[in-house]
Amino acid sequence: MTPLHSYLLLSALLFAVGLGGALTRRNAIIVLVGIELMLNAANLNFIAFWRYGQNPQALTGIVFVIFSIGVAAAEAAVGLALIISIYRHYKTANVDQIDSMKG
Repeated sequence: MTPLHSYLLLSALLFAVGLGGALTRRNAIIVLVGIELMLNAANLNFIAFWRYGQNPQALTGIVFVIFSIGVAAAEAAVGLALIISIYRHYKTANVDQIDSMKG
């Protein structure tokens, strides 16, 4: 069986890649993908700690992950709607070129 620290290391790597993508990229869609990677890293932590916890028969980790996936889906829908709206107004998805949010 794979030890807990392997899952935590993979999760930290995923989170670091997502954070790097969210902070260094200029394209709004890539920033959204970076945020999704960070949420998936958190989900991996939930599952790992649930599996290696004191009571793996209780489904608390899975419930947290299902709730987190629902939140991530709503975040992606709202984020894509905002990106489409900004693209229609400014004709760019580059976050550095968007200097004001007034209409």
